Amino acid sequence: MAKQKPLYYLLTLFSIIGYAGIAYGVQRHESVLLLLVFGALFLMYGLIIRQQDSSIEFWIGAAFLFRLIFLFALPSLSDDFYRFIWDGRLWSAGYHPFLELPSTYVQQGIGGIDQQLFSKLNSPQYFAIYPPVSQFVYWLAVKVSPHSILGSVIFMRALLIAAEVGSILLMQNLLKRFALPAKRILIYALNPLVIIELVGNLHFEALIIFFVLLVVYFLVKNRWVISAGAMALAIGSKLLPLIFLPALASMLGVKNVLRYGFLLILILFVFFIPMYNSQVINGMSESLGLYFNKFEFNASVYYLVREFGFWQYGYNIIQTVGWKLGLIAGILILAFSFGNGLKWSTDVGIKAYPKLLSDWMWVLCIYFLFATIVHPWYITTLLALSVFTSYRFVVLWTGLVFLSYVGYSQTGFNEVLWITACEYLFVIGYLIFELRNRFLLISR
Repeated sequence: MAKQKPLYYLLTLFSIIGYAGIAYGVQRHESVLLLLVFGALFLMYGLIIRQQDSSIEFWIGAAFLFRLIFLFALPSLSDDFYRFIWDGRLWSAGYHPFLELPSTYVQQGIGGIDQQLFSKLNSPQYFAIYPPVSQFVYWLAVKVSPHSILGSVIFMRALLIAAEVGSILLMQNLLKRFALPAKRILIYALNPLVIIELVGNLHFEALIIFFVLLVVYFLVKNRWVISAGAMALAIGSKLLPLIFLPALASMLGVKNVLRYGFLLILILFVFFIPMYNSQVINGMSESLGLYFNKFEFNASVYYLVREFGFWQYGYNIIQTVGWKLGLIAGILILAFSFGNGLKWSTDVGIKAYPKLLSDWMWVLCIYFLFATIVHPWYITTLLALSVFTSYRFVVLWTGLVFLSYVGYSQTGFNEVLWITACEYLFVIGYLIFELRNRFLLISR
């Protein structure tokens, strides 16, 4: 251990320099520099997690330090935070961000809602889509710092750092309870994509991960009400955890799922009722429809289908294919969740929970496979779940998905499809390799 300490300090120092560079220096359109810095950070991450005698406590402390580096920086790789602040300022002024398009509010003289902020929105012609827990955070951030964008960002980032600390502590606890190797915590805690996207770029997957782990933690302790509350908070942060419910229901069985489901629906009702308005459903439905039928980024199966559409029809068929791929994903998720879980739903023991987390990982994989959009930060939730499995294709994916930033320039974005193709070929290839090895091991 003593001989390794100088190496640990050196890797920590270089990592600090790299994260500080991305936080306060490198811009999104500087593709070569950005990828070089990220590549170096990912290489050092790989060296650390492969060390057999790594000091877990030392590296967890370093992981917290790396996150704190971003505390006072405006996100440089994502502009989503401007919409967060926009929605928060509308709530603070007594306006409902789901009722009208952002352009409607620009000329109404609302404090902080002006042309300067409007010009920074990346989706100015779309209704708000973020659910109530996230909206509450936006409102609170604006209340804490009414006139400063940076002040609101610092508040939200501090909250996300706290969520990350909670996630890491929960992972440690669950790994111990499940008798899994303690060192696996470093796979998540030190991952550069997690640190940069969740803390640096201010993405609320940090809350999803924390609340989802909290769901399992309280299930293990038979605290059903608190677990249902945690699931409601996860869904209230982003709607994605809804796809976890079939696998959870399959594990709980008919008797328990009725009680759990009632609690979940009741808590969700309490969360959503302050946002309710007759126009909210229409606005959110329109935004969700655009998500599946207009937006496209870093997709896999969808891009293959789209190319067939160009060849067969001569135009982009996303409006007719996007929702169909979503439907196929939904059917597959239901089939996997219930077909894979009915065999063990009658016995909810401690061994059931690692399997639940594993099933959630595969559910997310199915969803991402058919999605029209797979942003880099989406993979962080997948990585958190993979910690409780022996599969490591997600670790590879967290490195390769960052290549999607190559398409950004000072004037806009143009996706480099051959890079996207290489990303999925390597990830799916390594997944097949892992599945093959697992099959051979079981068959012996």
